Amino acid sequence: MLRHLPILLFCSAALLCGCNTGTTRHEATYVAYEPRYAESFRILADSSCRYSRIIEVRNPWQGATDVCVQTFLETGGEHAPTDFKGQRVVVPVHRVALLSSSFVAMFDALGEADRISGVSGLDYIMNPAVRRAANEGRVVEIGYESNIDFEALRATDTDLILLYGISGEDSALTAKLRELGIPYMYIGDYIESSPLGKAEWMVAIAALCNKQAEGERIFAEIEQRYDAVRRQLAGKGGHRPRVMLNTPYRDTWFMPSTRSYAVRLIEDAGGEYVYPANTGNSSVPVSLEQALLLAASADVWLNVGQCATLDELRRTNPQFADVKAVRTRRVYNNNKRTMPTGGSDFWESGAVAPDVVLRDIAAILHGRPTTDSLYYYKRLE
Repeated sequence: MLRHLPILLFCSAALLCGCNTGTTRHEATYVAYEPRYAESFRILADSSCRYSRIIEVRNPWQGATDVCVQTFLETGGEHAPTDFKGQRVVVPVHRVALLSSSFVAMFDALGEADRISGVSGLDYIMNPAVRRAANEGRVVEIGYESNIDFEALRATDTDLILLYGISGEDSALTAKLRELGIPYMYIGDYIESSPLGKAEWMVAIAALCNKQAEGERIFAEIEQRYDAVRRQLAGKGGHRPRVMLNTPYRDTWFMPSTRSYAVRLIEDAGGEYVYPANTGNSSVPVSLEQALLLAASADVWLNVGQCATLDELRRTNPQFADVKAVRTRRVYNNNKRTMPTGGSDFWESGAVAPDVVLRDIAAILHGRPTTDSLYYYKRLE
């Protein structure tokens, strides 16, 4: 990642900014916010811009290695220079359309859910404020990245649409948005490996609402709570329970990297991941036979897909009945807070509540909590 670039170095050329006059331009001179955990964004400023900021997003999708996009936040009557190549948006934004449920959670954590006018996958959104607004006609379904309902999107009169990319930019989508004059910005929270890094993206969201200082304050509180749990566990020392993750897909088991979000949570919760061999930047497939050997050595098994009971897990593969964690009933799934339609609050509000997720996992690894005592997880019975 490009987290520690020198302050004056930008993606391909110096960013020119002339906020107060039409002729004077200056190179961006300082970083207004350098994330402590997130690696794919930062907030920039220029000495001639009293109010405006630039959100720089780096490598916002899987596999990106040299992608850098910038959005100029025009504030207080200031404007981006005419040769600025990125997106421009007037802030605070009043109406936003969102393509990910985690973005919904960020606006809600900032107390700004009322700014949401459109979402992708409305039936899967759990946030009460958004569901209430949808029932009142103030939030609409806008479709998915590859099949956006542009008529519905235009009807929202949105100031900005926040996108996410799976393996690259959807050039057809962004071309259409430019044609319609709808500003857009990619958010890369899902590629962050740090649980706190995912949550730290709320600072960028706060900047869109002209509330950066408030976003920093709220994130600092999350960080303090997370660190309190982590320090408490580190002080205990002792046995680190071994943890297995996931279930097979078509006879192939994908094992996360040691640098992944899930493994970082396990380690911070005082656990030990069963597959330290994968030190890359993505999950790797292992055979069912190898995965069963790994599972046999695990004290706890987490994140078992769609399984809601031990019987369902055993029916997936009869060999699971002999796995230690199944025999000792230490199998937990992150699906306690879900909707009949399939929406999961773990992937929604959990994005901005890593301290709550960590507390759940710590309780699971160092005790035998009941489902009632957990927030996002449930024990399979």
